[in-house]
Amino acid sequence: MSRIGVLFDRDLSPEDLQAFAVAAEEAGADDLWVVEDLGWAGSISTAALALAATSRIRVGIGITPAPLRSPALLAMELAMLARVYPGRLVAGLGHGVAEWMRQLGLEAKSKLALLEETIIVVQGLLRGETVTLQGREVCIDGVRLVHPPAVVPPIVTGVVKPRSLELSGRVADGTILAEGNSPAQLTDALGHIRKGGATDEHELIVFTYLHVNDDPADAARVTGPMVEGQASWLGVPPEEIFSLIGPVGQVAGKVQALAEAGAATIVLRPLGPDPIPQLRAALTALGR
Repeated sequence: MSRIGVLFDRDLSPEDLQAFAVAAEEAGADDLWVVEDLGWAGSISTAALALAATSRIRVGIGITPAPLRSPALLAMELAMLARVYPGRLVAGLGHGVAEWMRQLGLEAKSKLALLEETIIVVQGLLRGETVTLQGREVCIDGVRLVHPPAVVPPIVTGVVKPRSLELSGRVADGTILAEGNSPAQLTDALGHIRKGGATDEHELIVFTYLHVNDDPADAARVTGPMVEGQASWLGVPPEEIFSLIGPVGQVAGKVQALAEAGAATIVLRPLGPDPIPQLRAALTALGR
């Protein structure tokens, strides 16, 4: 059975995070995922608060942009969390939204090189190695963490295009696929990931929209703008967005379809008000 997680949406009030994390853990979720989007909240502090409020649940960062983070500083931050909460952290990295990176003056000359080199450096530091790399985008000379974690957290990527998926298969411990991807698209993405050299240990993490509602018109009213925006970003018609939007009776079958396509972790992103009741309804339908 796939792991089932829930996303703490970026638009929720930061002061509600810890209560949300506790409620998700009590409801039976395996994971809580947090985001780092420009202007919203920093992922490291958000993850730290979620870990401190809970005792069992795994906390995932999905994702921090590589251009925004010094690899050494990122490794230091992750090591701190991983030492205090061993086995409960997974860290996601990505290219970053191009427009946001341009706003910050951080657009990389080679996005692929920056992401790959950042992952290599962070992984080495977390393993306790002395790291030197003179790369195309990342340069580090003889740096070592004083307090590396006993349990090294997985480093996963949040990427979309074929070359980035291959990169993920080559150097990362897992890959995050964005909301809207269907089982067929998971299969296609896995092909690129495996082309990069990924084994069966590579964790495929899939985000999916959730809105339990027996009224199609009301469901469309609540979720339509988000679905349409995601469809535009993915370059597909809104009706092709795969989601858990609809009657609760459809949840188990759709989750099973994602699992059979290779999703090791399925992260639910509740849409609309009252996300925790939405999560509880989905987890109950899944027998949690």
